[in-house]
Amino acid sequence: MKCVCLVYNDERNLEALPEGDLGALVGECGAWVEDLEKGGHHVSSMGLQSARTATTVRMRNGKVSVIDGPFAETKEQLGGFTIIDARDLNEALQLASRLPAARLGSVEVRPALEAGADFTTSPNPNPKES
Repeated sequence: MKCVCLVYNDERNLEALPEGDLGALVGECGAWVEDLEKGGHHVSSMGLQSARTATTVRMRNGKVSVIDGPFAETKEQLGGFTIIDARDLNEALQLASRLPAARLGSVEVRPALEAGADFTTSPNPNPKES
């Protein structure tokens, strides 16, 4: 099953890190991706530019609106994502728990809606405790 690991962080925390610490964190995240690749779990990864560069597009009642800024005003913003291929949600959670960026923010793990799959809003009924 493919899962998307959405990495959220408070950009102020990243900006406050000394340059060397930020570089080390980026390096650790790169090593995490390499480990995923070695295990055959990595599909794709990408970091995002600052949320300050975001533009939100909406269509309501046939009218398009374009707004500078991210979709929502929140403390943590989406900073990047990784798509992994895992046996099941439990393995995906275990793999995501090793992402070094989780030390500063959070990682939301969500099953991908693959072609032909049923859309569900039900959480995994039996996640393993970590």
